[in-house]
Amino acid sequence: MESNETANLSKSFEDLGVSQDIIEAIGYMGITKPTPIQQESIPVILSGSDLIACSQTGTGKTASFLIPIIQNCIARNSNQCYALVICPTRELALQIDQQCDAISYFCPITSMSLYGGGDGKDFVKEKESLKNGVNLIIGTPGKILSHLNLNKNIGLGIEALVLDEADRMLDMGFIEDIQRIVNLMPNRKQNLMFSATMAPAIRKLAKNLLTNPKEISFSVSKPAEKIKQRAVSIKTDDKAQYLYDYFKENKDIKSAIIFVGTKASAKFVSYKMQSGGFSAKSLHSDKLQTEREQIFQDFKSKKIVILIATNIASRGIDVEDVDVVINYDVPEDPADYVHRVGRTARAAKSGEAITLINPIEQRKWIRIEQLIEKEVEIEYPEAYPCPKFDRNNLFKPKGKGGRGRFQGKGRNKKGPSKPRQPRKSNS
Repeated sequence: MESNETANLSKSFEDLGVSQDIIEAIGYMGITKPTPIQQESIPVILSGSDLIACSQTGTGKTASFLIPIIQNCIARNSNQCYALVICPTRELALQIDQQCDAISYFCPITSMSLYGGGDGKDFVKEKESLKNGVNLIIGTPGKILSHLNLNKNIGLGIEALVLDEADRMLDMGFIEDIQRIVNLMPNRKQNLMFSATMAPAIRKLAKNLLTNPKEISFSVSKPAEKIKQRAVSIKTDDKAQYLYDYFKENKDIKSAIIFVGTKASAKFVSYKMQSGGFSAKSLHSDKLQTEREQIFQDFKSKKIVILIATNIASRGIDVEDVDVVINYDVPEDPADYVHRVGRTARAAKSGEAITLINPIEQRKWIRIEQLIEKEVEIEYPEAYPCPKFDRNNLFKPKGKGGRGRFQGKGRNKKGPSKPRQPRKSNS
């Protein structure tokens, strides 16, 4: 594998060999200059080589594989399926499909998105469309596998396979479905893997799936430089009031995302924000698919100012001009922090990311700082008294017996256990 850490920023889309029809279409999208990941990826994909690309969120990964795949598909001149894009969530599948439509606006390309949540009628329509021929299929693993199992001819014609957000799909347990899908596409000629992190499991999957791949990596596991990162020490019971006060003081905010750890938290925070008179809606798996799509479209068009989302949506939200991202709960996985805050400061713009940290979440926050290789100054609002951080002692044992700071004491309430008797020797 080869590794590239920098790109020649003077390159244009013409220099990369992109067709004029595509250049004209992305021009209407406001894309006039390729990002570093696009500059490195597009020539590799156009050449037909396998690729593993790692770059932080908000750097233009989607266009970096859609542009060359669409161009290669046009060159094949067939109405049959050319490429399959697999992604972890329905929101991301929809967004990739929408971006595909925009990039191929002046090209004879068809695409469709496949994801769960529909009824039997939707499945029949999808089945018929796939039978008639679709150039690009974009979808989640389970739904794609359902169609491939019913019509194995679809998999036989696919020449390019893309795994988008590969690390997230592994985290969500999709590895077995992905392996089954790969086995149903024996004739594929090109495999592309895009990820925001390069964990050992990703490298293992790449080794099994890709053939002599090129490797491109940019600033792995670090938020964009233009994100202003803030950390606030606060008790859990005060977090909702803090949000209320924050948005009251910052009335000029036009777009904000609050990430929470559970569906219950999403509902609670949404209720609190709406009760405070704010334009807010929650996005989580309890919502019907039609509701989720409508909420997301309303947020994208700025009809909704505050979107409260569970972690599963963190990589499926591709919206420009998000002013602030707030972590109501500190994510369990440090890499999720990067994906969450990557929703702001997209396309080289600036943004703010605020994380609310209660005393029990302090260890999680330290692990995030270790991942991003940056120590963020902790804020202590006077209105919300909270114990201060002690970075030096968070991971040190306290007292005898090596008990950690958060470990319970005296588990045996009846008193200390009896000393263990020595074993009798058999000799």
